[in-house]
Amino acid sequence: MPNYIYRMFGASPVKPLQLHITKSLACVAELIPFFEAVVSQNLSEMEQVQKRIVTLEHEADKLKKELRLNLPTGMFLPVSRRDLLDLITMQDKLANKAKDIAGLMLGRKMTLPESLEKAFLAYVKCSVEATAQAEKTIHEFDELVETGFRGHEVRLVKKLIKTLNRIENDSDILQVEIRNMLFQIEKDLPPVDVIFTYKIIEWVGEVADLAQRVGSRLQLMLAK
Repeated sequence: MPNYIYRMFGASPVKPLQLHITKSLACVAELIPFFEAVVSQNLSEMEQVQKRIVTLEHEADKLKKELRLNLPTGMFLPVSRRDLLDLITMQDKLANKAKDIAGLMLGRKMTLPESLEKAFLAYVKCSVEATAQAEKTIHEFDELVETGFRGHEVRLVKKLIKTLNRIENDSDILQVEIRNMLFQIEKDLPPVDVIFTYKIIEWVGEVADLAQRVGSRLQLMLAK
């Protein structure tokens, strides 16, 4: 393992894992100003935010590759190398999905039906909240390792994951409501616009779902 990795992170991959999810959260959080620009139909602002999302996604991807390349094979940890690789992959999908959402909306210069705007912004914020909760959970990972996945720290993480599951469920409820709202007006909209709006609704929901999967992956580690 290169010496600079030891100097930056030490032998443990926990710190770079935490840095990665923080970067992924920064990427997802940009969806709020992005959709605010969508609502105000500010194409210039949409372009600027989309560029920030792309930059953050590239930075997250670089962190992912560095962790994968430098992950020790003989290190003693109460988790497997495979589990760590699965976790970093799940975290990375958060940043990728944010980039996909912004890219599709900007590429097609999409707008939202006015009747959906308020609910949609709440929906986006719910997915960002889920991602923030996943980040909070992963930032307890080093404490879990130090305590050997026992005691108070395990109870704390389980509580954080329970909250994450609740937020993701809230996202599911909002998704159903927004899809129903769109269904009520879709006959008055261009069919192609309707198709892509449904796609964006699905992808925003996937952000919260991916955040929940990060928590679920950590929960599986606790069970082993």
